[in-house]
Order: sequence, then structure tokens, then C-alpha cells
Amino acid sequence: MFGVLFPNRSFPLDISTFTQVDDHRWVLDMNYFVGEAYDQVKEMCIFLLNELALPAGKALAVYVQSPGSQYEYRGAVHSACPSAVFPLLWPTTVANNGQMLLTGIGTPPLSAQIGVSIEDLLTLPMLNVGQQKRIEELALKVGKNLFNFMQSFCTVEGDKLLIPMDILNRWFKKFQDKAKRDPDYLNHFTL
Repeated sequence: MFGVLFPNRSFPLDISTFTQVDDHRWVLDMNYFVGEAYDQVKEMCIFLLNELALPAGKALAVYVQSPGSQYEYRGAVHSACPSAVFPLLWPTTVANNGQMLLTGIGTPPLSAQIGVSIEDLLTLPMLNVGQQKRIEELALKVGKNLFNFMQSFCTVEGDKLLIPMDILNRWFKKFQDKAKRDPDYLNHFTL
């Protein structure tokens, strides 16, 4: 039905690598794959094996769960989009009342998991969560770059920063010039 690949970390894995929870859900225990270093796995490619893998109107939704956290949606593939690469963006683990999460003696350690489930396509968000978070982080990096540039030209008057009116045009020209001179410059803004 589907396969997954962790770019630069694995060969393609088929559905047999996952534990089937029920007829429509599968889970991959990251301890099986990478142990405690699950947070070093940054993205996952999921693909349908053929056009008949899912019924019409259905999708394979991908969720991630860090030890002690809830599952969080990351994206979906379906017949019109049979493969995708999702940033995993592991949820941060928040323990109850700020205390560490502990397991008993002989209890298996908590592990991160990737869940895959068949769901109605119309009930899923159109934009994958990972894409949305990457866009937000990219906007923040560009905004910080602009702010740092503006600081070098501003003056302080009371509780206000005064900047030249053409500062945005000057920043953008400098941004474009750096991008033309250094092909890797824009890679500083990617995630």
C-alpha cells in the first residue's frame, strides 16, 4: 500500500516495517529505527505504491509523536499527490508539572513514533503542517535579517527608533546583490 524513506538515512521501507494497529492505522517505533536519536531524523518521504492503493476520497495521513507528547499531524498523500516529503518537526516533550517523565524498572523506555492512518481527504488540512511551519520560520529569519540591517541605520529619539524612509529599498538591494554574488547566500535562510 505505501512505503517510506528517510532521506540520507534509510533505504525504502515497506509497510511491514510498521506495526499495524488496526485495519486503517500503522505505527513505526523510532527506537526500532534510530533509538533515542529520533530527533535527528528531520524529514520523511512517504509514497503510495500504485494508483489503486487508496479508495477515492481517502488519504494516508502522517502523524508524529515524541516520547510523552500527543500525536501531531504532519501531512498526507493521496491519489492526486501520491508522494511527499514532510518535515517531521518533532513535538517538544512537556512533562506533567515540569517534572521528568520516568518509567518503572523493567518498563520499556518511552519512544518516538510515526503514525500513518487512512482518513477522509476532505477532513485533512490542505497545507501540510511542516510546510506551514517552515514558511513561518523562513519569514522570521528574513525579518530578523531586515531588522538587524535597519538597526545599523537607526537613531533613537525617546522611546522610538527612527529609520531612513528608503531603508527597505536599500536592504532589498543589498539582499539581491548578496544573492547574485554568493549562490549559497539564500541557503542561509532555508531550514
